[in-house]
Amino acid sequence: QVQLVESGGDLVQPGGSLRLSCAASGFDFSRYVMSWYRQTRSQDRELVATINSAGYLTNYAEFVKGRFTISRVNAKQVVYLQMNSLKFEDTATYYCYAYYNERGYWGRGTQVAVSS
Repeated sequence: QVQLVESGGDLVQPGGSLRLSCAASGFDFSRYVMSWYRQTRSQDRELVATINSAGYLTNYAEFVKGRFTISRVNAKQVVYLQMNSLKFEDTATYYCYAYYNERGYWGRGTQVAVSS
């Protein structure tokens, strides 16, 4: 059974940091490109960051460049999103997404709230 389980979401003050984790199981994690998306109630789901299967290529949305870092540990089947210098507008539900060979899987999300 395929599972993607996100964790690490929390309430944090502006300027703070969080690290999100996504634990994968039920598929060959090392073959999959992994991404983080986020969604608010008023916006469609948007891509935040992507990392290739081997972990040496990354891509970021402009609005997180220089603040967020995506990484993965294939041996542990985990992908991370380190979020620094958080802003109010980073408040959203963050989703993990796995994609390979026209097959994609979503996690259920973890909530991040940035508030003073």
